[in-house]
Amino acid sequence: MTGATRELLLSRIRDVRDYPKQGVLFKDITPLLADPQAFAVLTDTLAELCVRRGATKIVGLEARGFILAAPVAVKAGMGFIPVRKAGKLPGATLSQAYDLEYGSAEIEVHAEDLGADDRVMVIDDVLATGGTAEASLELIRRAGARIAGIAILLELGFLGGRARLEPALRGAPLECLITL
Repeated sequence: MTGATRELLLSRIRDVRDYPKQGVLFKDITPLLADPQAFAVLTDTLAELCVRRGATKIVGLEARGFILAAPVAVKAGMGFIPVRKAGKLPGATLSQAYDLEYGSAEIEVHAEDLGADDRVMVIDDVLATGGTAEASLELIRRAGARIAGIAILLELGFLGGRARLEPALRGAPLECLITL
């Protein structure tokens, strides 16, 4: 990715203080999504990563990962698979629990959407502590698919998500377009 592309994307990410709670500086990507040029550049960049990594399917993590992953899948000519919070998908699912800073959560995928022939690229908007991404890797492997990599728009490096993900990646690449 060029420096100009990085600057374009970064210029469209807005800081929102004290959201969703006091003391948090939230990284809002909605201005980027509202800018058709910036959104197209992001979609093209992520699609190129997916193709280069040999992915066959793209997983988007709830909820903003869906917004990025669906157009990337179309651009790359691949299927889109949503990984959702527990209880949001109809039919047979696989689930994976994981710990959060203050509690726990669970994500699910349709059991039949991934299989041994799939090389999956996981896409999300922000890598913070890495819990959801880590759980998604385990879930994808339990479904029988292989990991082609993870592509993230924005990494909050000071929160340690990369270090947490390293063991779960098992050598698969983690590519963050912007690291703060």
